[in-house]
Amino acid sequence: MLYAAGGGKVFNPCAVSLAVRECVSLQAPRQGTLRLLEENMLTRPDPTFHATAKLAMQAPVENYGFTVMLSPDGSASDGIAVVDLNPSSSTYGQIVHQVIVPTKGDEFHHFGWNACSASLSPLSGHAFLERRYLIVPGIRSSRIYIIDVKEPLKAKIHRTIEPEEIFSKTGYSRPHTIHCGPEGIYVSTLGGGGEDGTDGPPGIFIMDCETFEIVGQYEMDRGAQDKHYDFWWNLPQDYMVSSEWGLPPQFENGVVAEDLLSNKYGHSIHFWDLRKRKNIQTIDLGENHQMALEIRPAHDPKKSYGFCGVVVDTTNLQGAIFTWWRDDDGKWQAKKTITIDPHPADPDDLPELLKGFAAVPPLVTDIDLSLDDKYLYVACWGIGEMHQYDVTDPMNPVLAGKVELGGVVKDTKHPNGKDFAYGPQMVEISRDGKRVYWTNSLYSTWDDQFYPDDEGGQMVMARVGDDGGFELDKDFYVDFPKGYRSHQIRLEGGDCSTDSFCYPSV
Repeated sequence: MLYAAGGGKVFNPCAVSLAVRECVSLQAPRQGTLRLLEENMLTRPDPTFHATAKLAMQAPVENYGFTVMLSPDGSASDGIAVVDLNPSSSTYGQIVHQVIVPTKGDEFHHFGWNACSASLSPLSGHAFLERRYLIVPGIRSSRIYIIDVKEPLKAKIHRTIEPEEIFSKTGYSRPHTIHCGPEGIYVSTLGGGGEDGTDGPPGIFIMDCETFEIVGQYEMDRGAQDKHYDFWWNLPQDYMVSSEWGLPPQFENGVVAEDLLSNKYGHSIHFWDLRKRKNIQTIDLGENHQMALEIRPAHDPKKSYGFCGVVVDTTNLQGAIFTWWRDDDGKWQAKKTITIDPHPADPDDLPELLKGFAAVPPLVTDIDLSLDDKYLYVACWGIGEMHQYDVTDPMNPVLAGKVELGGVVKDTKHPNGKDFAYGPQMVEISRDGKRVYWTNSLYSTWDDQFYPDDEGGQMVMARVGDDGGFELDKDFYVDFPKGYRSHQIRLEGGDCSTDSFCYPSV
């Protein structure tokens, strides 16, 4: 089934093709005309590309999810699990297909689509791409897999990009976040050149969205940016925001306590002129606000604000959310609008890293914003909580709901009575905002530091109330195969941390 370019009437290409053939058969042979007509029918925008967030919310719901399968010790190959999300299916909540790669030690982490709603930008010549391929980087190996998921139950590897190609064409390593832009695939990295990734700063590189060739570095003028993590943009307003974690020696083997306590991890966000590829402003959130991670701009492109999650405040162990916005004079500002307190705990119940603090920090390790820009979900990985904030007023968020699951000390079980390893981590929201999915692994070596006795990979889902609030669905619980952990989730047809919308909702 295909949608018309305006998103309206649904066409059956087979029926149309037959009608065209019958019409042409009554006349002199016009094979060229037939071919052009058929090609025109098949080159309409992908129906999962939506001009506005509102249209995306109204689209058919997801039937499948795609989730990282991580072998933390590298003893097995990583992969992507295809999870059945259709509640009417006999395999609902089960892994129904796996794509296991031939290499070991990649450490799959974040991944994204080759194309999405950004393809509808008036600046793009790529409106007729398909949301077909998952771009899956190995954060340790710097290898990238292109996985064809056009038929989810037959998903397969389409192409492999070796690390040597990335190094030689970009000077970067440790690819991390994938965003599909109007003219290509943008890939953030956590490492520069050299064996330990510290030979030059990390940044963003661009891939061709049709051939998957590496094009080159994004940055023309990076300014103060010398670390990297996440990034996202507002296409009509022509700006991008990026954030900072740390350099490879600061995360690959676990948290470096000395660096954390001396505030050597990232604590700034950077604003860019998207088209000029130039850093136009850097805001230091304060050196105590260590690890400025996920960037979540408002989905409505008319709005000039967004959110950034901070893992820990080293002065008080709080987690925090900053709201950033642009003033009338064009300057960017940022203000801490949410704080989450640590939980006191007996040192005997804590991992070695936390014993001296006698408390568990929230560890805000992921955030996600619903497509209507109403609810911000905040994963508190350390204390085992997922928070829901009403951010209708982005400067004054209000806690609207909370789910407890896992946690360093609490170790809250799922409503079905089963264990949940670690705590809520990667979170993804359905386009209609009614379902919130999350997994539990942060990063292999960090899992082992904060949860030394835990093991396992799970994926759960919570249902959102009509007036806010949310609660876990006791019937949805995905337990990953033994030896695998789970991380990022992508949803069939797009999700809330995938698409950039080119037009305002009406």
